[in-house]
Amino acid sequence: MQAQQALTDIQFLLTEVLQAPAQWQALAPFADTDGELAAQVLDEAAKFVDNAVAPLQRVGDEVGCRFDAGAVITPPGFRDAYQAFWQGGWPALACAPEDGGQGLPAVLECVLFEWLAGANHGWTMAPGLLHGAYECIKHHASDDLKAQYLEKVATGEWLATMCLTEAHAGSDLGQVRTRGVPQPDGSARVNGSKIFISGGEHDLTDNIVHLVLARLPDAPAGPKGLSLFLVPKILQDGTRNAVVCERIEEKMGLHGSPTCVMRFDDATGWLVGEPNKGLAAMFVMMNAARLHVGLQGIGLLEAAWQKASAYAAERRQMRAPGAKDTSLIQDHPAIRRTLQTQRAWIDGGRVLAYHTALQLDVAKHSTDAGERAAAQRWCALVTPVLKAALTTEGFQGASACLQVFGGHGYVREWGIEQIVRDVRVAMIYEGTNEIQAIDLLVRKVLADGGQSLATLLTTLPGAAPSSAASARRHALVEITQTLAIAAQSDPELPYWVADDYLRAVALVLLDWAWGQISAASQEEPRWTAPAQALTQWVLPEFDMRAAILRQRIAQAFESLPKKAATA
Repeated sequence: MQAQQALTDIQFLLTEVLQAPAQWQALAPFADTDGELAAQVLDEAAKFVDNAVAPLQRVGDEVGCRFDAGAVITPPGFRDAYQAFWQGGWPALACAPEDGGQGLPAVLECVLFEWLAGANHGWTMAPGLLHGAYECIKHHASDDLKAQYLEKVATGEWLATMCLTEAHAGSDLGQVRTRGVPQPDGSARVNGSKIFISGGEHDLTDNIVHLVLARLPDAPAGPKGLSLFLVPKILQDGTRNAVVCERIEEKMGLHGSPTCVMRFDDATGWLVGEPNKGLAAMFVMMNAARLHVGLQGIGLLEAAWQKASAYAAERRQMRAPGAKDTSLIQDHPAIRRTLQTQRAWIDGGRVLAYHTALQLDVAKHSTDAGERAAAQRWCALVTPVLKAALTTEGFQGASACLQVFGGHGYVREWGIEQIVRDVRVAMIYEGTNEIQAIDLLVRKVLADGGQSLATLLTTLPGAAPSSAASARRHALVEITQTLAIAAQSDPELPYWVADDYLRAVALVLLDWAWGQISAASQEEPRWTAPAQALTQWVLPEFDMRAAILRQRIAQAFESLPKKAATA
């Protein structure tokens, strides 16, 4: 992906559609960050991405990471690019100045990481968890730990990992067996093994800060018995901690990112946060990661779209309807439909993700309690939608863009097949998309009978909705209300339909995002074609999802007399 190619679009979405500078300048920490400064930051970020990171995309895939007796050697050029990255201050964009950061709005960091993922997903996995680790340490670690580790993580001088998964447990963290035994000096001895640890070992930085879920000796069973420990690769005295990388996984994609099996053999660590409340501390890290994963979907879809669009503008095949000679394939309706549909997802997805990043800052810094509550409601409800919907479309849309190349897309020289392989994992990590759907419907929406979602939909900011958009919002509220009633008698129902429900919510939100784009763009040609594609090819899916939900709800109601009779 070329970040500078996307820069004009993103500036328009931030300044004209979302009025982002006015939003963040209303918050005290960003009062001096005007639109001109933000534009300069993004311009320099685009240059760094295009010149330092994007050229390493292919070597990362073809050479990959090498495992050698516990050490991991990253592909050629990766270390130099990372050193330039952190020394240039890029990881610290949104970290507080007192922690070594630049104190800029979160949305600028989101744009940077969207570009990085699109340019080189494997390389970007290394710093991808930095901000989440920073927030976790900042809000939960002791003063001593913060003094030793916070600035190093904030600046990116040291990288961090999130060590949750174990071979027998998968996504069921309640089964975690790794143990942390307190020591008289206040440290702990950590023992256990973790799998699927991105960047668990590498040569990019001199130290790695592992945040490890484990159990204290007297901890209760299940997820309520988990504690969080900070376990560094290198201890303060310069000695190597008892943290061992046993191997790296052979993966479908992301060859430039080492996915490690890690073993902790009486490793020295320190408790982060309160005993048995490790999940609460870890979720600070995971929630930040979920928004960034959604942006990975957008960044990689943009990368695929750029390749497909460029190819379609050069390749000639057959005659388009009405043409007298062989046509560019971009003139064929089937290709135009593909490219415009993916453009609709990219542009609308960006508006949703950037608005969410702005709301994160409102929730953190606004002096108005009502504004903070509304921002928190948006982030709680929309973050799982973005993670799931944008990564699903990232994969499916990248595959659609590969189709533009025909047989050429399936061979390596064009680079599109790498994007399809790399983006697939985004649907899996940070909670599979199915888990995101369950989180949205069961834990967030049905917990209050759908009231929070109804409030969100009736208070969406900006331009008034069209009659069709308004009808979809009302339909979603009606479906939510009947689903909440049916679920009281059929506890399995929400789990059957969670994926359909999340997709319906995503489409309603995407419709809102495009309403804001259309109001700001005033029929400019750049935006009219994807707006039409949204109406013709994307939004009709809502009716299908609504029909599935209504049918399944009706079946639940029909079974009630039978259940009562059986009882």
